[in-house]
Amino acid sequence: MRIQKEMVEKISKTVVRSLIDKDLIIWDEQPDKLQAIIAGVIVDDLMVEDKLNEEVKMLLESKTDEYERDMMDFGRVFQMVKSKLVRERNLIL
Repeated sequence: MRIQKEMVEKISKTVVRSLIDKDLIIWDEQPDKLQAIIAGVIVDDLMVEDKLNEEVKMLLESKTDEYERDMMDFGRVFQMVKSKLVRERNLIL
């Protein structure tokens, strides 16, 4: 994840404060609960790329010998596979 946990908490707190102050939502419970929900959504979204990177690494590890024989650049192959999966899954990174 590229953003630290403290920054995610700060972003979620700012979003909740802004939504409540501008009367864009009606929230009868504690703002902390909504902040936790929003922080969870942000973290889940940020983890998509991390999970994809791990999946690509696992896919390529099984083919490493083949790529080494063909003298292909692992980084280049990694980006090609990652790009293909992003397109196939309609992901936004």
